[in-house]
Amino acid sequence: MLRRFGLLQATALNMSNMIGIGPFITIPLLMSALGGPQAMLGWIIGVAIAIPDGLIWSELGAALPGSGGTYLYLREAYGRETFGRLMAFLFIWQFILSGPLEIASGYIGFAQYAGYIWPGLVAHQTTLIAAIVGGVNILLLYQRITHIGKITIALWLGTLATTLAVIVTGALHFDRRIAFDFPPHAFHFSLGFLFGLGTAARIGVYDYLGYYDICYIGDEVKNPGRVIPRSIIISVLAVAVIYFAINLSVVGVVPWREFVPAKPEDPSHISNFVVSAFMERIYGARVATIFTAMVLWTAFGSVFALLLGYSRIPYAAAIDGYFFKIFARLHPRGRFPYVSLLVIGALSIICSFFSLGMVIDALVTTRILVQFIGQIVAVQLLRQRQPDLPRPFRIWLYPLPSLVALVGWIFIFATTDWRIIAFGLGLLAVGLLFFLAWSWRAARWPFARIMES
Repeated sequence: MLRRFGLLQATALNMSNMIGIGPFITIPLLMSALGGPQAMLGWIIGVAIAIPDGLIWSELGAALPGSGGTYLYLREAYGRETFGRLMAFLFIWQFILSGPLEIASGYIGFAQYAGYIWPGLVAHQTTLIAAIVGGVNILLLYQRITHIGKITIALWLGTLATTLAVIVTGALHFDRRIAFDFPPHAFHFSLGFLFGLGTAARIGVYDYLGYYDICYIGDEVKNPGRVIPRSIIISVLAVAVIYFAINLSVVGVVPWREFVPAKPEDPSHISNFVVSAFMERIYGARVATIFTAMVLWTAFGSVFALLLGYSRIPYAAAIDGYFFKIFARLHPRGRFPYVSLLVIGALSIICSFFSLGMVIDALVTTRILVQFIGQIVAVQLLRQRQPDLPRPFRIWLYPLPSLVALVGWIFIFATTDWRIIAFGLGLLAVGLLFFLAWSWRAARWPFARIMES
């Protein structure tokens, strides 16, 4: 693979995946988590997790700069032909769901903001819009992509313009009395406050997802030992500032009590297009409609990029023999992984039938055990088993960042609704059964010796 990604390109890739529809659809959910501006604590916890976790990605990505990211790290750290096979399989297994959930959040956000342009939509109509957008996305990608670079840049420019418009407008019209209108006993600690903070932190982490995207194409990075770690840290810090500015901009103009609690079941409620309402208050309905079209552009740009990239991950694992062979099939004419694309695309449409809050909770929770906590352990295993492996970057103050990230992920997992936790654990259990059945049939570990004897 050509090493064409320098620091600028790597940082742009990470940030383009981090800044999508997220900040425009999660503000009402964030404020509803704790019932007021104190929910911004969720952003602080999100950053406190993303930075040390970014250091973990940085060491792994610099030491193992290949394609696949987590799939590669788990495979090498836990043993390529033993537990590494299991961990790599389980990562792809949960990714088959968590990837579509992330894409579905973009479809849901698109449908919510469409309700501003077409007032009077009812719940089943917004669901239909989300499904149609998902279908269009599959159709656009169901072909050989020859101009993907230009398409991605065009979509990214639209995202930047939309984000900049919100921040500049908010800075010019910010009212601190509206922004910091805390309710009584806003910071009173209780069990309810703790679980609300966990919800806010999950939303914050959801919006930061993507700071590690350069790790998935590590074999295309120039000087990966320096570029990968720097691009990750720069991306996390820059996006943290951008998101904080967007949130302050909106709540400094639109009183939080007008969109809290969020009401996704009512397509006409302000919480479904709060940033459009924000623009309408300052510039009027016509400008707000144009801005909403920009938000729709941003939403589609994010789901286009996500489906393109995510459809390649099961394909790559199947090619290496670490996932079901059917996902390795290429379209006979277009030479793209059509089975993987159709499966990820169809599941994304199905996931868009659920509420945004449930989608975010399930998305974050299903990734914690195998991917994020799995990588924390992977760093330690690699240091023990391969001490001579070149490590251009080492986690600063190790093992403190690993411990901070571990505590943060456990906190987010433990404060999730028990039904989501049960679903995530059940999903992994089913994945384990499929892995054992698949390994038995293929005479692979842990049944290789049994079959040989």
